[in-house]
Amino acid sequence: MNCPRCGGTHIVKNGSNGVGTPKFLCKVCGRQFVEDPKNCSITQETKELIDKLLLERIPLAGIVRVTGVSERWLQYYVNDKYAHTPRRVEIKKKSRARLTLECDELWSFVARKGNKQWVWLAFDRDTQEVVGVYIGDRSQTGAQGLWQSLPAVYRQRAVSYTDFWEAYEAIFPGPRHRSVGKETGQTSHIERFNCTLRQRVSRLVRKALSFSKKLENHVGAIWYFVHHYNATLCPTTRS
Repeated sequence: MNCPRCGGTHIVKNGSNGVGTPKFLCKVCGRQFVEDPKNCSITQETKELIDKLLLERIPLAGIVRVTGVSERWLQYYVNDKYAHTPRRVEIKKKSRARLTLECDELWSFVARKGNKQWVWLAFDRDTQEVVGVYIGDRSQTGAQGLWQSLPAVYRQRAVSYTDFWEAYEAIFPGPRHRSVGKETGQTSHIERFNCTLRQRVSRLVRKALSFSKKLENHVGAIWYFVHHYNATLCPTTRS
């Protein structure tokens, strides 16, 4: 047996690792190692594939089967990716014309159905961008979180169309707030995006087993998809 670092042959046994595999110690350079290690580095191509699969209706267990990575490694990778996903939208400079928002709430849960987490969304009708996101309860606190998530230009100038949920009335400025029913079609774009979100983010699929167990990952997965959605919009739809 040779040391994988220096090639030395002065090797002694040095206990075992957490799964019972014998460890060895090189007396020449001090390197500890196991014989025929099962783990291997994950290629950049595999990571890029995982990044794409996270944007589709595939649970983590399915990604493990597709890519061959370990479930433990994938969970660490996802935790880190979602932790570093920005929690604020980036928009291009808007014109002086009036802006129009469509807002809605989407029911979801974390760990158990009793732990409801409502996804509040604001959608720019003209550019098709998601410009506001907040995940929380369905009270005035949630409506306030959505309002605060909006870029300043929308808080200052946009006319907002919502359903008749009373939380909007309490938070959104009255002169620029319109409560409407579904039959008017004034919130059809955001309702269609809600369907897209449920179809693409596995954690939001109804009657599925791929729900979130941690709130941080639930929030991160939604923001990760929102950033991807905005980034892939056709340039002609943006202002």
